[in-house]
Amino acid sequence: MPTITITSPELPARRRRAVAVRLTRWLTGRGVTPTHAVVRFVTEEPGSLYAGAFPVEALPAPAADPTGPGGPGAQEPLHHASVVCQIGVDRDADFRDQLAAEIAAALGVGPGTAFFYLDLQPTARGHVYVADHGALRRVDTLDDLPAPTDDGALARREETPA
Repeated sequence: MPTITITSPELPARRRRAVAVRLTRWLTGRGVTPTHAVVRFVTEEPGSLYAGAFPVEALPAPAADPTGPGGPGAQEPLHHASVVCQIGVDRDADFRDQLAAEIAAALGVGPGTAFFYLDLQPTARGHVYVADHGALRRVDTLDDLPAPTDDGALARREETPA
């Protein structure tokens, strides 16, 4: 159940959705169930993220090349972001390298980015809990859940009388 938390200045809803869809598709292509890919956006308040003694919003961003990958009319470059991503402990270095590159690309990290920090945290499935129809369950016990319905929702589990 990869969980990606992106802290940055406010991103428009359309851009957040595009990032979430891109990352979900990338993870799905590597065997992750789409509903298990969690992407969370946190709007960073000015003065709450520092690099050394400087608030990152005060860091000068190198000028982006207008003839570069985005060209004129491309999305506004990302000035700064901090990302924490929990992934399974079984993910190898190649997966981690590719995921880091995909997150950076999805956010538009490039020459105009003043600060970007990505922390990949291997997390055991037994350390993650989710609500399952009102009951708290560890993710490593979810293999017995019914398959999602055609609309992507989890089928309701039949309750057995006690």
